[in-house]
Amino acid sequence: MMSILGLAIKSLRNRRFTVMVTLTSIALSVTLLLGVERIRHETRNSFTSTISGTDLIIGARSGPVQLLLYSVFHIGNATNNIEWHSYRDIADNPAVRWTIPLSLGDSHQGYRVLGTNQDYFEYFRFARDRGLEFAAGQAFEDVTDAVLGAEAAEKLGYSLSDPVVIAHGAGDVSFMEHDDKPFRVAGILKRTGTPVDQTIHVRLEGINAIHKGWQGGAQVHQDDLFGGDSHDDEAPGKITAFLVGLRSRGTAVGMLRTVNDYPGEPLTAIMPGVALQELWRLIAVAERALLAIAAFVVIVGLSGMLTALLTSLNERRREMAILRSVGARPIHVMALIMGEAVTLTLAGVLAGLALLYGILALGRPLLESRLGLYITIGPPTGYEMTLIMLVIVAGTITGLVPGYRIYRYSLADGMTVRI
Repeated sequence: MMSILGLAIKSLRNRRFTVMVTLTSIALSVTLLLGVERIRHETRNSFTSTISGTDLIIGARSGPVQLLLYSVFHIGNATNNIEWHSYRDIADNPAVRWTIPLSLGDSHQGYRVLGTNQDYFEYFRFARDRGLEFAAGQAFEDVTDAVLGAEAAEKLGYSLSDPVVIAHGAGDVSFMEHDDKPFRVAGILKRTGTPVDQTIHVRLEGINAIHKGWQGGAQVHQDDLFGGDSHDDEAPGKITAFLVGLRSRGTAVGMLRTVNDYPGEPLTAIMPGVALQELWRLIAVAERALLAIAAFVVIVGLSGMLTALLTSLNERRREMAILRSVGARPIHVMALIMGEAVTLTLAGVLAGLALLYGILALGRPLLESRLGLYITIGPPTGYEMTLIMLVIVAGTITGLVPGYRIYRYSLADGMTVRI
């Protein structure tokens, strides 16, 4: 068996150009197949680990998925805001243990600005009950303090005490900046692999202060609100959403009904896990479509190998006849062709894996900064190994076609000179 495999490798060396083209085709198709699966798997893990220990998310009346996306993942915008008195009314419910108010709408050089309070650093959990930790500095105390996520601080090159000018809107470019009211970096969080890394956190009172004197997105008059009073006692007029931790998870359904029927204003309460499952159902069709496309690409790559092997058969008939004349049996000749197919498939799979890990290593920073997705670079998962084995089996089956054809060639047929 080893002699046949060695002969197959030597035969492939003699056809370097055709082999390299076929190998590249298989490698690219395997990279696409495993890349789609890895991104799908890591995206789900990234989304799932973003928030932990939160029983309810409450926002203005909207769809569950939309509320989850803008409040936790900072994707999209809220349909409306919540009145502060409504938030306080629900937060004072005996069933509620803690709440984290969230105020979104501003940005700094493309990074979202989140207004919140000290409870955010105490109760926010991610990746199965991991809390937020500081790499430098501390949580905000003054109204002008800001706490930066690890990615935002690194990409923007900020350190403690640096000024941060917040702008209206969530785009990369803004023409309406609060340059008259800069914040100061008071702390930098450790990396979490969640949207927290791309977020700039400030106090709710700070968000409220910088919008004094603004109407309809334009500055009507200037107020030096950062200059003297701390504004610690100023309650925000509105917030975007808030996270809720309950004293008992058994009361979650009752609180859902209470919030969704709240008489003060139209609100929506969701369970993060349930909303995530709905999100997966929405994108499941796209996931299956991408995986199907990747599978077809693999089929195309293996078809290229089949075409290359079949095309070379007529040129190699004399070679096979010589092997037969020195004692090789038809099954040995067939095994030689199949050995070439298996060798090409294995080499293509290994090259595809190497290419995939190279792309992940180079593209991970871009995925983190642009999409907030933290992609781990680890060994293939069980499902990925299943896909790899299916590719190898498919490559072996593909080799049966030229192998069977060469098996049927007789010694006399191979030695005949065709004109």
